[in-house]
Amino acid sequence: MALIKKIRQRTGLAIGVIAVGLIFFLVGGDILGPNSMILGSSRTTVGEIAGEKISYDEYVQKIEETKLTFQQNTGRNPTENELFSIREQAWQALIVEKVFATQYEELGLMVSDAELVDMVQGKNIVAELRRELTNPETGEFDRQQLVAFLQSLENADPQQQRFWTQQEKLFADSRLRIKYDNMLATSEYATKAEGRLQHKMANTIADVSHVHIPYYAVSDSLVKVSESDLKSYMGRNRERFKVTQSRDLEYIRFTLAPSAEDSAAVEREINSLTAELKETESDSVFVIRNSESPSPFRTVYPGDPLPENLTANVEDPQVGEVYGPYLTNRSSYVSYKITDRFDGEPRMRASHILLGTEGMDEAAKSQVRARAQEVLDEVNSTGNFEAAAMQHGQDATAQRGGDLGWFAKDDFIEEFADVVFATRSAGVINKLVETEYGYHIIKVTELPKSLTYKLAVLELELVASDITRNDVFRNADYFAANSNNAKSFRENAERENYQVSRANGVGPSARSLNNMSGAREVIRWAFNDASVGDVSSVFELDDAYVVALLVGRTEEGTADLNDASTRDQVLSEVRNEKKAAYIMDKIKGLETLEAMKEVFPEASIGSTPDLRLNASVIPGVGFAPKAVGAIFGMKDTGQLSKPIQEDIGVIVAQLNSLTPAPEIADFTRYQNEVTGNASQRTSYMIMMAMEDLAEVKDYRYRFF
Repeated sequence: MALIKKIRQRTGLAIGVIAVGLIFFLVGGDILGPNSMILGSSRTTVGEIAGEKISYDEYVQKIEETKLTFQQNTGRNPTENELFSIREQAWQALIVEKVFATQYEELGLMVSDAELVDMVQGKNIVAELRRELTNPETGEFDRQQLVAFLQSLENADPQQQRFWTQQEKLFADSRLRIKYDNMLATSEYATKAEGRLQHKMANTIADVSHVHIPYYAVSDSLVKVSESDLKSYMGRNRERFKVTQSRDLEYIRFTLAPSAEDSAAVEREINSLTAELKETESDSVFVIRNSESPSPFRTVYPGDPLPENLTANVEDPQVGEVYGPYLTNRSSYVSYKITDRFDGEPRMRASHILLGTEGMDEAAKSQVRARAQEVLDEVNSTGNFEAAAMQHGQDATAQRGGDLGWFAKDDFIEEFADVVFATRSAGVINKLVETEYGYHIIKVTELPKSLTYKLAVLELELVASDITRNDVFRNADYFAANSNNAKSFRENAERENYQVSRANGVGPSARSLNNMSGAREVIRWAFNDASVGDVSSVFELDDAYVVALLVGRTEEGTADLNDASTRDQVLSEVRNEKKAAYIMDKIKGLETLEAMKEVFPEASIGSTPDLRLNASVIPGVGFAPKAVGAIFGMKDTGQLSKPIQEDIGVIVAQLNSLTPAPEIADFTRYQNEVTGNASQRTSYMIMMAMEDLAEVKDYRYRFF
């Protein structure tokens, strides 16, 4: 009876527990998921832009829009790596919408209807359309495809029409951003004084001798570092020790390497398929059906190389012949069949230096032409076209020495193409070529070639079989099940002879651990689910299983002196400060570099006869900007500098001679250098500044 009484007393509690259990069973995903209303709005916020919270739903909608564009353009779903890129594009698009839209409106920037028409069907088709609408035979942009597509839109289904409307908006948004960036980039201007300083920095030369006394020349035992020293140093350098959210992990990687049986099976299959490829007459259909190559049937255009595996084994591949299989460095077996070889449209290779004149009047164009002639004369004099292109070029090719790659005549504007294809020898063309974009200085690097191949590629990946994967998973799962804390994790790893790797300072948005890619789920676990000392379950990567241990966590703010890595850094820097003071005291009053080396035998004496004012590195010593500044601050030949504390040790320099920059009348070249360097950084710096001003906060790591 007493038992029945107790049951009756607890009936209400039992019913309540069952009710709660049923609720969690039915809607637990919504309650505890990222859209939970119970857990608060912070669980539905993926970030903040300019004070406005960005909801999970809004971000996902933007991802879906971007993903739809990708699917329409490629005809397939994105891979995991591509999906990461899509998420980044969606996030950047939201930043632009929230931050840049206000800027565009205030500046009156817009894309007119006429401009948009020109971008999608006029003379200046946007690059995105040019890439997607290509002739499969030539690989070049096919205007007829574009015309046919636009004509078909009127009768297309609503989804296709919505897609095109979205594409036009993306094109317009992209053009607005380009206008904004270009407006600020072209507003860069260097004064004559800045040009004079740039000239002085580049051409003032010192001949200097120096002694470098490294910190290891002083034993750690000779300097005492107290706890108050460490705290004081952190207090003085608080800004340097600002930290972002991060995690430290140890992990074991169970590699999914193919077994000997897996390799033998793939070899048998590739040999069988290679034999069939030799006999088939439908080469393209056969490799499309059987090959795992991303481009199984391809055209190798004039100037483009045949695959390295083929050329390394065959000197003169013949039409109809099959070569291989060969083992590649991508862990695959590959065979090739030359299905055709013919003279196609000629292609050649050249480089150029463009000095732009778009939007200029005739007087300004005349000045640019005179400047272009100076550059051409400089190139003819020095013979270093690539250096001149990097210094003077005003388009994207400047960063690669002006190289335009291989191209056909129709790929370039007529005035440019006519001159280049009329050339009969490689080298610099000794005249300026004017187009609507400006003045071009051109160097022909390869004369026209026309030899074209059609190539069938039969490739099979060498990967672990299901049997091998299951064996590896069982080992990883057994390890994880028997490792429930840091102690057992390390003990079990040592007993099984597993290699434990460590990744420190992993950020919340990271996608890899050290050089191990595809580890996003491991990192999400470390930030969202794990406490220090927790061991994960088994994570599956593309080529491995991983079991991880969370060993440390750092939250955003000022670094904690109790954190091991922070303490080690502060201790090292404080110790070096004290060693610098010790070194300076020991060499005080010494008048020669040799005498200083006698005190510290580990020191090194060297000389630099051509140290320039714009240098930050002393050859044979290392990064030493303060020492460089001190050297050029000396006036008298033979003068010794005061001891200079650098991160790499203490440096004392002796000035042997100082050659000032020669006087010149025109600083235009150096003004252009300053302007060009600033312009190249503009787009990136704008984005960073806008994100900073908008106080962008990114919490996406909680969800993705």
